[in-house]
Amino acid sequence: MRNIIDEYGRNAGKIWEALNNNGSLPQTKLIKNTKLSNDEFHSAIGWLARESKITKQDRAQISRYSLGETNLTTKIGGDAGRVWKTLSTWGENDVSNISKYTRIEADEVYAALGWLAREDKIEVKYGKNQKTMFRLKNGNPIAGRKQEKNKLM
Repeated sequence: MRNIIDEYGRNAGKIWEALNNNGSLPQTKLIKNTKLSNDEFHSAIGWLARESKITKQDRAQISRYSLGETNLTTKIGGDAGRVWKTLSTWGENDVSNISKYTRIEADEVYAALGWLAREDKIEVKYGKNQKTMFRLKNGNPIAGRKQEKNKLM
């Protein structure tokens, strides 16, 4: 299994360092400066939001990020709760399904996963066709029982 905690933490460090060195940056420049993919960027934002180290300002359809006490707790923390509940109910899933079940856009799902990764509540593995699958750490007995019950039917 891939260590999502290390990966998301390293990416959060790249964003923190870029903002520390350059001050407030628009999302596009921040992604370019850190050389992160869109998914990596959003998961790192979730990580930093959980640590209360990043703020976001939206002006004229441009998102700018800076270091400081977060203003993202309500949004990303709330989404993280919905993602956690989905993984608790349905068990292991990919971002596409999590997005569908929660009705949260994929970028926001990645931010929520970054939040949950910072809390050490999730883990990831590759499923069929190298698809990245997320699940709650230490398994999930509720979802596991549902899956076993479905196999018996």
